[in-house]
Amino acid sequence: MEIVKKPTIIAFSTQKGGVGKSTFTSLAASILHYRLGYQVAVFDCDFPQYSLIQMRERDLKTVMQNPVLKKMAHQQFTTIGKKAYPIFQSRADTVLEEIEKFIDGSGTIPDIIFLDLPGTVNTAGILKTLAHVHYIFSPITADRLILESTLSFTDVLTNILMKEKQTAIKSIHLLWNQVDGREKTYLYKNYSNAIRELGLHLMEASIADSKRFRKEGETVAKTVFRSTLLPADLKLMTQCRLDQFMEEFIRIIKI
Repeated sequence: MEIVKKPTIIAFSTQKGGVGKSTFTSLAASILHYRLGYQVAVFDCDFPQYSLIQMRERDLKTVMQNPVLKKMAHQQFTTIGKKAYPIFQSRADTVLEEIEKFIDGSGTIPDIIFLDLPGTVNTAGILKTLAHVHYIFSPITADRLILESTLSFTDVLTNILMKEKQTAIKSIHLLWNQVDGREKTYLYKNYSNAIRELGLHLMEASIADSKRFRKEGETVAKTVFRSTLLPADLKLMTQCRLDQFMEEFIRIIKI
């Protein structure tokens, strides 16, 4: 009897907007799919803005208008021999059924499925959906409101969802994002100690604050950072420590 491979489901999920969940989803998906050879699919459930659907549309226009990026995209397609990963528009309360339909009708079952979810546990169906996610990553910044909100959110996931026998969650990880070198080191140290005292997992990697996280493809750019069609430039990844994050991320999800 043939054993059907099941995708690993991952979500960058928080209760606050603006901390990078859609950005991390696109960065990780593109690096895994285009550079590291994995098959990836993305379900954008972040109603009503659908950030990743919109990002894909902008990326297509940017690549077509930029000769350098257009050449890069053509070379990439020729080299790896596969198309851009699909991004599906969905909703938190229906996405699990839509994933099943996609897998049943797909010739190539993805290794990884990313979910981009709304930033509130009050959204219909979100807790049920999160219970079927294998790994959850929550970006945080050194902002008291964001920290309190995220820790509360993570506490709900850890002490309610993960204690239920039916949950698929293997682990939840907090991640320092937008780390400003001008902020006091002791601030991060104290916050990090408090997080660990709560018994929560904090990633060793941290992402340096960079304007690259707020900029998408430009029609004159010769390198790419945040894109759904091309992986982030290696040099730009190193500058903000995204390379360290990806190494730790891959170790955690064990693919």
